[in-house]
Amino acid sequence: MYKLLLKLTKVAYGKKLKLKGIPVIVNKKGARLSLGDNCIIKSSLLSNLVGLYSRTIIVTRVEGAFIEIGNNVGISGATIYARSGITIGDHTNIGGNVKILDNDFHPIEVEARLADDKRKIGTAPITIGKNCFIGCNAIILKGSELGDNCVVGAGAVVSGKFEANSVIAGNPAKVIRKLT
Repeated sequence: MYKLLLKLTKVAYGKKLKLKGIPVIVNKKGARLSLGDNCIIKSSLLSNLVGLYSRTIIVTRVEGAFIEIGNNVGISGATIYARSGITIGDHTNIGGNVKILDNDFHPIEVEARLADDKRKIGTAPITIGKNCFIGCNAIILKGSELGDNCVVGAGAVVSGKFEANSVIAGNPAKVIRKLT
């Protein structure tokens, strides 16, 4: 039944999409949202024993925004919210309660914020490579780029560009080691 709703809202999804619980997936008219083959989206509180705070939320917010999620991606109670664009590579695991946000949600400048001028919301696309692991409660901020095989530690606040095979942790996140 839920997959029919995805089709009606023009969410493209591949073969063997598995939903554990009911996620919130919203695709704005004129935006693109795609899920690859063999993706699993966990949204029930007991579907991941790290302790999920909410259902998975995947949203394209404005016309022209996109979210592209590759094949064999696992998502647990995460929020993925695009006003610009978010790309997530194949075989990536997104841990419990992770936030991937390509925008500031509100303007930074006081006058624009008080006027609620949505045109002044800062945005920058996010790219997450293949074979990455994002630990629980991490936050990936606008403009971040993670190369293939990166590992993001639990609770990290990621902003910036990180080479492939990096282990990233902390607030602000930094490379703490390289994988061989």
